[in-house]
Amino acid sequence: MKIAKSIAETRAAARALKSSGKKLGLVPTMGALHDGHLSLVRLAKQQCDAVAVSIFVNPKQFGPNEDFAKYPRSFERDREMLDAEGVGLLFAPTVDEMYPPGSTTFVNVEGVSERLDGASRPGHFRGVTTVVSKLFNIVEPDKAFFGQKDAAQVAIIKRMVCDLDLPVEIVVGPILREPDGLAMSSRNAYLNAKERKQALVSSRALKKVESSIRNGTEGTNQLIEAARQVFADEPEVRVDYVAIVNPETLESVENVRNGALIAVAAYVGSTRLIDNLLVEPTK
Repeated sequence: MKIAKSIAETRAAARALKSSGKKLGLVPTMGALHDGHLSLVRLAKQQCDAVAVSIFVNPKQFGPNEDFAKYPRSFERDREMLDAEGVGLLFAPTVDEMYPPGSTTFVNVEGVSERLDGASRPGHFRGVTTVVSKLFNIVEPDKAFFGQKDAAQVAIIKRMVCDLDLPVEIVVGPILREPDGLAMSSRNAYLNAKERKQALVSSRALKKVESSIRNGTEGTNQLIEAARQVFADEPEVRVDYVAIVNPETLESVENVRNGALIAVAAYVGSTRLIDNLLVEPTK
């Protein structure tokens, strides 16, 4: 596996991997890898001839009071994991490499970026779309792989790719969960034993919504109330949002007949965790 720190070196290595018409897949990450990330790497290997992974903790997507400084970083462990998976290229730039002094350009997907996590974290998705568009320009992948856990991010990146006519296909891998149902996340490392148990309330709330839909409930208000009743069982967990939205626009829907995204975000201690469920059309 080649490890590249500079944009120029990464461009050259990516183009070499794409030589002779080979398809290149990209898995963008912020490191602190877990099996959810590795599932995307394996999906990329199934669909592409070569795979590149980026590790970059992007300061532009963190707010002033968020966890950029303490975000988990484990580069050597990550490198070993990616090498074992047969990744061809690892791009691990510095902040100055990605954002040289004086850089002032951002990519912003208006409207959709202000919904769900964008409402709670102003400017977050502007940072995401800026760095992802830069990664697409540097690596020039044929396909890029993202996890369904970050459903709002997926919707926004798909919109950006469509609006800017970027020549990359977005592939979404399913949420991977721990045996007890907790969605895999690098931020799970922040949780102590008590918080780890409390964090399961999000997946329980989603299961309750899923069960309610199977039993014939279609109205958004009733389904949100069902989820909030589950969250009430863990009073120390602070709910950020429970939302039922169109998975492409992230706009609220009145019912789930035509399918929907059930999305939740909550603070467990000081750690903000997200989870979601995609609902197929009921009729």
